[in-house]
Amino acid sequence: MSQTTTPRSAAGTVVASTVGNFVGATPMVHAVFGSFLLPLCGEFGWPRAGVSGVLGVVALAGALCYPLAGRLADRYGARRIILFGNPLFAAALMALSLADGKLGRFYLLFTLVGVSAAIPSTVLYTKVVSGWFRERRGLFLGLTAGVGNGAGATLMPIVVAVLIADFGWRGAYIGLGLIVLLLGFPFLLLLLHDPPVAASADGATEAATGPGFSPGFNLGQARRTTTFWTILAAIALGAGSMTAVFAHVIPMLLDRGMPMPLATTVLSTFALVAVVWQVTIGYLLDRVRTPRIALPFYLCALVGVLLFQHAATLPQLLVAAGLMGIGLGTEYGVLPYYISRYFGLPSYGAIYGVIYGTVVLTMGITPFLMDRVFDATASYDHAIYAIAAALAVGAALIARLRPYEDLTGSRPLVADAASMRTCGTG
Repeated sequence: MSQTTTPRSAAGTVVASTVGNFVGATPMVHAVFGSFLLPLCGEFGWPRAGVSGVLGVVALAGALCYPLAGRLADRYGARRIILFGNPLFAAALMALSLADGKLGRFYLLFTLVGVSAAIPSTVLYTKVVSGWFRERRGLFLGLTAGVGNGAGATLMPIVVAVLIADFGWRGAYIGLGLIVLLLGFPFLLLLLHDPPVAASADGATEAATGPGFSPGFNLGQARRTTTFWTILAAIALGAGSMTAVFAHVIPMLLDRGMPMPLATTVLSTFALVAVVWQVTIGYLLDRVRTPRIALPFYLCALVGVLLFQHAATLPQLLVAAGLMGIGLGTEYGVLPYYISRYFGLPSYGAIYGVIYGTVVLTMGITPFLMDRVFDATASYDHAIYAIAAALAVGAALIARLRPYEDLTGSRPLVADAASMRTCGTG
């Protein structure tokens, strides 16, 4: 498809990126995994820890493959790579129905899922959205990722429960693959567009850097900056810590004697606030031109964790869940914006892939470490205080971030202002 710069193309890309996130790894693998745990253990007699270990495999595969997918998108354009990856991811999900009771083969199948999921991933969708939007980049990054992942993570467990009840767990995995392909691919094919070629301050186009990408750092240059490592450490500490707490909200509350429905309400509040706040932080990033806007929301997460640890009533727990959701939404929302503002867009995919891969690996390890602390001490207390300390360090790192620099020249992207009007935001 020829490159286009119409406002309709920008609006279509927002829709396609949202749908792409809806059928991505978070809703289709992580959010639904708990629904498959007992059926798999029941049929094959596997221990729960053995089955859950595949999530670590998915995280490791992603950590290795996100940088490669990002680099390919930098070179060939994100749309082409996403359209290749969507059917591959769908096929890998359907292949899980072939599990035969051999745990090693089951891990191999999930390795394929992790590799394929890294291709049509949020790394590439944020690259496309960042290229289309400048003045309201944060808002659209938050919208496409927050709404897409949030709606998918909310709805897909319900869909999977119905599929398992009607067709068994094998049929459910086939159903997930079909949803990825039949829902995701048409939207991506028809509506997803690489952004237009940017113009530099002297009027020259930047075609040599790829579709729609203005001057900036390559991966090697970015890695030689303090800012790169500050962002990586701050987001890895924050997202890793909050993911560990999120994964343990229900077991921690059940240990305190809270009924499952109320524990689920607390968890749902945590998730819902995280989704809404990811959009909100994007809106704020566009209007408060300092990276330190994230600092108070890291501190919200810190207060929320400590309040959750000591809360004695449901209202206190809901407030804690809301504060932690603000923190988690912030950590997800600021990462793509920071990368685009500090390092530009020529090598955005490679830079984001390296940082995001590290963050995902951290998010896969910290829940396991939290359980190791519990096994050693019969309590999550030490883990919670370690998480609070990690959030404090993350906040201190955010406070050290330098102001943004203008890497984009003086001219806006061709479709930027008009596309925002079409999308109803300008």
